[in-house]
Amino acid sequence: MRHCGTKQIETERLILRRFVIGDAQDMFNNWASDSDVTKFLTWPAHPAVEVTKAIIAGWVERYSKDDFYQWAIVPKDLSEPIGSMAAVEIKEAINAAHIGYCIGKKWWHQGYTSEALKAVIDYFFDEVGADRVEARHDTNNPHSGMVMKKCGMQYEGTLRMGDRNNTGICDASYYGILRGER
Repeated sequence: MRHCGTKQIETERLILRRFVIGDAQDMFNNWASDSDVTKFLTWPAHPAVEVTKAIIAGWVERYSKDDFYQWAIVPKDLSEPIGSMAAVEIKEAINAAHIGYCIGKKWWHQGYTSEALKAVIDYFFDEVGADRVEARHDTNNPHSGMVMKKCGMQYEGTLRMGDRNNTGICDASYYGILRGER
């Protein structure tokens, strides 16, 4: 793959950009402190904005690496981040990226996550040269799978008791899309 790091991506309604330390309060308020948002994630809700600041500081430092991909999801009409999307794993041996995402509850079911995921899939195929993009979700969170389907990803199977998140051990449904399938 031709790693090029987290570059800004623009869609019809969104700017996907790098996080800056100044995003900490919005991230904390809009999703990171909400246990409903983090319920099916692998990291717990942030108890204080200082935790959010420390995490963003780590991301800002890692932006210097060409194989680090972490975007703030920012609606053009709001100018503050409402969620995040990242390559949570890069699989060099098979030219693949595993994508994870979350968005604040106030913006659920408005198409923002699908719009962002579609743009990130295109970025990995067109800019990075990936051959495969994949994602997974807890089977108790079917809306996440609907986002994946909406972006052209195909259901590939469920690993029973194959993952762990804030609810404990869970079943994980996997979705993928190959370069030639979009």
